[in-house]
Amino acid sequence: MSDVPIRDAATIILVRQIEGARHVLMGQRGAKASFMPSKFVFPGGAVDAADADVPLHAASPCDARLREDSPDLTHALSAAAIRELWEETGLALGVPGPWFAAPGWEGFAARGLMPDASQLRFVFRAITPPGRPRRFDARFFLAPVEAIHGDPDDFSAASDELSHLQWVPLAEARSLDLPFITEVVLAELAAVDPYKAPASVPFFCNDDEESLFLRLRGQDQKYDG
Repeated sequence: MSDVPIRDAATIILVRQIEGARHVLMGQRGAKASFMPSKFVFPGGAVDAADADVPLHAASPCDARLREDSPDLTHALSAAAIRELWEETGLALGVPGPWFAAPGWEGFAARGLMPDASQLRFVFRAITPPGRPRRFDARFFLAPVEAIHGDPDDFSAASDELSHLQWVPLAEARSLDLPFITEVVLAELAAVDPYKAPASVPFFCNDDEESLFLRLRGQDQKYDG
């Protein structure tokens, strides 16, 4: 399966304080899913061709860093993160404003909202290792729950792609059935401020020869695990 194409993707990690403890929003993939069945994950998915044309109220403050490696995808990655969050959880990362909704965004626009990437923080990047049925070059974005327009506990508009949507205490999340890369991301989150862009971004880079754990705008190091 080494010839499986690598698709660009965006994942979003919503963070919330509940009773003084940091929580993250996660859901469980279906048991029959072809990719990571039954695993608990953050909302996310592949970039669609139309994402590049979706208007944003404001761009991510991390656009410059995204542009270093993905100059033509910066806008599309932010839009994809917001779209996937909306589709999989029914939560809207947006601000009031009218716009001509792109296909797939009708429900979002019907709430009188325009997508807003101003609170998205680029915090992690990972490429799926060879040998998997699907491979993604995923950029992980972090956003505080205050950026959500509406009730952060209302998942009534969610699709059926993720079940058991829930706010999981960060300290307990790693006890769930997780993909390996999600475990790595959760470990990194412990030191990340959800309201600030990190000084450097971890990059778990897999190719056909070796795995490297890099730091974008930081020192590179060989991954031995």
